Amino acid sequence: MNKNYAAQINESINQLFSYMAERSSQNEMARIRAAYELASEAHSHQRRKSGEPYIIHPIAVASIVAQELELGDNPIISAFLHDVVEDTEYTIEDIKERFGEDVAFLVGTVTKKKKEKYEHSKQIDNYRQILESVHYDVRALLIKLADRLHNMRTLDSMRADKQMKIAGETDYFYAPLANRLGLYHIKTELEDLSFRYRCPRDYAMLERELNLERSSDHPRLMRFSEKISEILAAAGIEARTEVRYRKPYSIWRKMQARNSDLRHVDGKHYIRIIYPNDTALSEKVISLHIYSILTDTFKERPGSVANYIDAPKENGYQSFHVKLLSEQGIWEEIHISSERMVRNSRLGCTAERTEDNLKMWLKKFKTILQELAYDDRDADFMNGITSSFYNDDIMVLTPKGDRVILPKGASALDFAFEIHSKIGEKAVYARINGKLMSVCTTLRRGDCVEIGTAEDAAPRIEWLEHVMTYRAKRFLRNYFANTPRLEYELCEKCRPLPGDDVVGFRATDGTITLHKRNCPNAIRLAAQHGDSIISINFEENEAFLYPVRIRIKGIDRYHLMSDLIDCITDKLQLSMMGLATENIDRIAICTIDFAVHSLEELQTAMHSISHIDGIDEVTHIQMD
Repeated sequence: MNKNYAAQINESINQLFSYMAERSSQNEMARIRAAYELASEAHSHQRRKSGEPYIIHPIAVASIVAQELELGDNPIISAFLHDVVEDTEYTIEDIKERFGEDVAFLVGTVTKKKKEKYEHSKQIDNYRQILESVHYDVRALLIKLADRLHNMRTLDSMRADKQMKIAGETDYFYAPLANRLGLYHIKTELEDLSFRYRCPRDYAMLERELNLERSSDHPRLMRFSEKISEILAAAGIEARTEVRYRKPYSIWRKMQARNSDLRHVDGKHYIRIIYPNDTALSEKVISLHIYSILTDTFKERPGSVANYIDAPKENGYQSFHVKLLSEQGIWEEIHISSERMVRNSRLGCTAERTEDNLKMWLKKFKTILQELAYDDRDADFMNGITSSFYNDDIMVLTPKGDRVILPKGASALDFAFEIHSKIGEKAVYARINGKLMSVCTTLRRGDCVEIGTAEDAAPRIEWLEHVMTYRAKRFLRNYFANTPRLEYELCEKCRPLPGDDVVGFRATDGTITLHKRNCPNAIRLAAQHGDSIISINFEENEAFLYPVRIRIKGIDRYHLMSDLIDCITDKLQLSMMGLATENIDRIAICTIDFAVHSLEELQTAMHSISHIDGIDEVTHIQMD
């Protein structure tokens, strides 16, 4: 073995053993050493793409599991052995015999199953296998993330196409998964590494510009940070401050979302104030005390407070955020956190791993996975993953004050389906902070939302464009899949109704469009593409309603509008969708939109309306 590699391996493994020796029993250390020796022997003839000995990878994964995730002996042993079954002659039974069932389970879970034929695709089957492990134990997910993190840290040696494949998987699946697990540092590093290999030119340019900006800003930020420390020290508060710079990918994403250049995007850094854990006072009390002291000196940006202590993010993140005006006239983002909060943002779901804490977290996570399990289609499964493991979320409230976590950009419909599928299905309107709003309204953090329902209400197809959560999308997709659909499209110009004389035209892609026989488009198509004409029997079906518009003209009088509405809604039992009126010298002109099942139903409605006292003319007109 190359001497440099040997020295590197010895340094890495001795560092890991020294770290674990301080927190492990002699028996645990013996098992960890035995796992390393087995991995070293099993991979002794293998090399990575970079040319280095393969054992460097298991050591690195085990080090991440031990030092960055602070897991115990069995996960560390499993990290050493995670590729042994997949890449060598050793079997799961060998692992079980030497290290027990728990280690064998973890190794088996992170070992890719080789198949002659994959149920979906190799990648998606692998994703499913990884996620299914959470039904039993979250540690397998953490080992897999550690494996992916080291692979991303050493991706330079791969071909460009392999880099794109692995980086794409990372950004699409592994980084959101790390976010969902509350592993903020791993999530941001995975995103950034993925961006670096997917878009190397953009990454390099952005990194260069950020380094220049940080160099010029650093003295100013240090002075502001030191001023904060002085103010807190004078008030007798023990705390430390640090300037945290956001990763290039995080900033690039903001630039894209806001269509902004680097110079005009905000939030490229923040100042974190970290105070010791205190058993005497609550974290909220200490955070608010620090906030109060700082706002005695610095101006606070209105509306900038975000209290993630009382309302943690979905992944468990907690802190108190505010923006303060520095002496240079720049709004600076401040995060006030305890040492516990900082540790938790690094370790996520495993930080406070009491039995009850972890069980509650796993229960919610499993619910999402169980819903995803119903989808057998590749696109549905992966869309479910990406919409469920969202990066940013908001907290909204029910009228009773219960908290509901939704993805950023979610609508009142998402809220309704999150409460219960029946509420979503029968939703009619929303009251957001007491104001009557459409159920399609996008929600903001802190909104109080109430959903109004009606038994005769039903989902509308356009709702699919206004929901973000997997639960809402899945319900609506299944609902419309079970709802009868027309086998053809209707011409937007003539809008035929059942009972009209119609003709169909088949396009080259097989789509059939229905026209009235007197439609100008139908006449043109018949002249140019006569061979595409097909006969269609366009009959009434109770499942389908068609929007129509009529114009009514008559002599204005008291209660004329009341009589019109009564005729349409009560007598004819039709639902009005739009109403516009104007009055010109006592002549009332009214346009009404409603829906009918057929031409006959429209004619019946027009006939009934024409007999209302004062009505002179009722005309069917085309909708815009």
